Amino acid sequence: MSEALLIVDVQGGFINDFTHHIPQRIVQLIERDRYSPILFTRFINQPDAPYSRFLGWEGCNCEPETNMAPELESFAEQDLIFSKLGLCGLPNELADYLQQQNIKSLLIVGIDTDMCVLKIAMDIFDLGIEPIVLTDCCASTAGLQAHLAGLAVLSRNIGATRLRDAGLGGGMLAAP
Repeated sequence: MSEALLIVDVQGGFINDFTHHIPQRIVQLIERDRYSPILFTRFINQPDAPYSRFLGWEGCNCEPETNMAPELESFAEQDLIFSKLGLCGLPNELADYLQQQNIKSLLIVGIDTDMCVLKIAMDIFDLGIEPIVLTDCCASTAGLQAHLAGLAVLSRNIGATRLRDAGLGGGMLAAP
């Protein structure tokens, strides 16, 4: 049985010492060949957007930072990549797609557990679609503490039974 998979913001601008392992784990997950459709989001930091104005952060505003991680490019179909402008959570186009396809459950992986993954999972929940977050295929650019904080908030808001392990972490909570 095929399951829908959403890969959140696994793009050049979010790969660092705390997240470098995530693209390869997601490749291993995809290679299990149980996922269809495979959907992607990518964060684009617009000029004069809140991240720039309020936080002074100018990252992820152009290529290569907005490009999918190289390991995932071959899996990304252009019409299944949904851009997010700011911390908007679930893009309207993606919400419409999920409803049109009558998707009832969605596996979620990606970067940042405490921000974009959290917001999207909660938005999916609000749509009445069951979000399942694969915890060992998520990480935060701010490190393990931020990742665990995101999981704690998700546990409370979407339910602990919706946080699952894909078996790809090798027993490690943090980046190897």
